[in-house]
Amino acid sequence: MTTPWGEPVLTRFPEDPRDRLRAWDASDEYLLRHLADRRPPLSGTVVVVGDRWGALVTALAAHRPTQITDSWLGQEATRANLACNGVEPGTVRLLTTRDDPPERIDVLLVRVPKSLALLEDQLLRLAPSVHADTVVVGTGMVKEIHTSTLALFERILGPTRTSLAERKARLIFCTPEPAPERPANPWPYRYTLPEDVGPVSGRTVVNHAGVFCADRLDIGTRFFLRHLPAGRGGGRVVDLGCGNGVVGTAMALADPEAEVLFVDESFQAVASAQDTYRANDVSGQAEFRVGDGLAGVPAGSVDLVLNNPPFHSHQATTDATAWRMFTGARRTLRPGGELWVVGNRHLGYHVKLRRLFGNSEVVASDPKFVVLRAVRR
Repeated sequence: MTTPWGEPVLTRFPEDPRDRLRAWDASDEYLLRHLADRRPPLSGTVVVVGDRWGALVTALAAHRPTQITDSWLGQEATRANLACNGVEPGTVRLLTTRDDPPERIDVLLVRVPKSLALLEDQLLRLAPSVHADTVVVGTGMVKEIHTSTLALFERILGPTRTSLAERKARLIFCTPEPAPERPANPWPYRYTLPEDVGPVSGRTVVNHAGVFCADRLDIGTRFFLRHLPAGRGGGRVVDLGCGNGVVGTAMALADPEAEVLFVDESFQAVASAQDTYRANDVSGQAEFRVGDGLAGVPAGSVDLVLNNPPFHSHQATTDATAWRMFTGARRTLRPGGELWVVGNRHLGYHVKLRRLFGNSEVVASDPKFVVLRAVRR
């Protein structure tokens, strides 16, 4: 990436030489050019929110910024990129969206997230640390910045305007104003499940901001919940890419002898899964882990993996995440163990499963979704 401070070498995480997606985009470059031209130059406590792969904090390392991210993969990419570019450990402070932000913020840089809810939650959490002289600049691609995006900055922090577009990217400029009383944070959001979704019917879901389909049960998960395996009598079960944890909670309710591992790369998602599990007074053993899928789970240690894989990485459509999840499941399943997957019919996951496992069976289907079962031989 070419920046006013040099040309850092950047990669995504986990690094894959076949992956043609870059670790930065035009909106990162636009923001950095703006900051280099700004007078007076940046000073004080610099906080970068939503830096996807560490491009911004790597370029701004001389300012000793703090990064706040919801992505475990993004945080690992940042560590790798800082090390690759010779930045001393500790120069950049790495926080998650679940950590307390710095008490005072002099420069707030926001890479606009895909989730408007996550943006709302983070701005509300950061607002008490912002003062009248704080420099607030957001960035994103034109297709990511909407009227509702600007309205959030305006409502929570102060008057907001945008730049002209450059290379399909745009900047957001916000002037913080003292507020006698800021809006209450509506997150996490709780709701009651419908009565037709198996063991979790009528149960409570807790969603932190940024979790997929945060204000309702998405139709793919609803279909999956109606067709989960039953009567297994214990064993180690993984809710892989757990989101709000409703699938793993359903298995724990149906089989109290099961030991359930909830894993997701989103800090917000794992917090949601924990809160959903606890809200329903589930008996049994559970573990909650933020990480890269099943990396770190011992081979041959799992009896059942349940998975609703994403097919987007930010704005890019890709099956790379699903493939890593499937290969991780095959490695960690015991012989005879099963991977159950729900997905849109058009994604053709049965082809990947047959290639990897040598088998794939349709458990249930409707015009939009399919539930597939693959067995580790």
